[in-house]
Amino acid sequence: MSSLEERDVGVAAAPGSSSAGLGVGAVGAAMEAAAGIAAMQEEVGIRREGPESDPDEPPKKRPKVPESESGKLEERLYSVLCCTVCLDLPKASVYQCTNGHLMCAGCFIHLLADSRLKEEQATCPNCRCEISKNLCCRNLAVEKAVSELPTECTFCLKQFARSSLERHQKEECQDRVTQCKYKRIGCPWQGPFHELPAHESECSHPTKTGTELMGILGEMDQSHRRDMQLYNSIFSLLCYEKIGFTEVQFRPYRTDDFITRLYYETPRFTVLNQTWVLKARVNDSERNPNLSCKRTLSFQLILKSKVNSALECSFLLLKGPNDTNETDYVPLPISDSVECNKLLAAKNINLRLFIFQVQK
Repeated sequence: MSSLEERDVGVAAAPGSSSAGLGVGAVGAAMEAAAGIAAMQEEVGIRREGPESDPDEPPKKRPKVPESESGKLEERLYSVLCCTVCLDLPKASVYQCTNGHLMCAGCFIHLLADSRLKEEQATCPNCRCEISKNLCCRNLAVEKAVSELPTECTFCLKQFARSSLERHQKEECQDRVTQCKYKRIGCPWQGPFHELPAHESECSHPTKTGTELMGILGEMDQSHRRDMQLYNSIFSLLCYEKIGFTEVQFRPYRTDDFITRLYYETPRFTVLNQTWVLKARVNDSERNPNLSCKRTLSFQLILKSKVNSALECSFLLLKGPNDTNETDYVPLPISDSVECNKLLAAKNINLRLFIFQVQK
């Protein structure tokens, strides 16, 4: 019985052991297969992350340039596009010599005016090639590039393109300096635009009495009287019976002195049956006007005809000769030295002269 029991147990144990061995083998195979699939997936993932890109993947965005690098780029552009004379960015027209060196309009005209004063050929300050209005041309590409460069508003300190800065400072900037609308009656307030409504609501000038405003109105009347006097003098000249005018041309000449000086003179011309000549000088015949930044032109009228009696005549800028045949030098009405340099840089200066003869 024991042997049979052992056999039964052995027989019973054998199938149990056999089934257990098969279960462990299936689980191990499944685990090996899963590990192999994971390894394959990792290998595929590594390959995808490598240099070979997926054709269906969208293109990567270009990395942004740091602000420090963009600032450096602007600084480099400033150094490339600046004027070779004043080393500042041009505000208007840009001229270039035959070798491409850039000059702003003010410096270009100043070089031409200096050459006229020194009786020398104007040259580029970089390469020393000859420059003139015929040899130099404008560089429109540089003008456009400069207009798009950023610059700082002097009021709000924000950055704007140079082409839009002027409109911003005149119309849009909330910190631009403005004046009270009651300035005409003496309010001296000046301040930022965003404070204007608050000031005008509290301004005391609208509530002033007439006696307090009389002094301010008196000053305004004096200014108005001066303007009316000028207009009346012009209209009174236009009422004269004998009025003559002509177009004259100043031509440059040199004096015979050891240090020659530039002066201008017109050919003889006839107005009101008399022969005249106009002369002009720079900075009242200053010894070295090329060393001065401030420049003026003054002129005189000279009567070349012989007359038996004094000729009384006037014109818009100065009174004509009476006892003598030459008038004093009187400044030509030019707004500033820049306009004077433009006249000096020109080959000739064209003017229109009006003479009014006074009737006795």
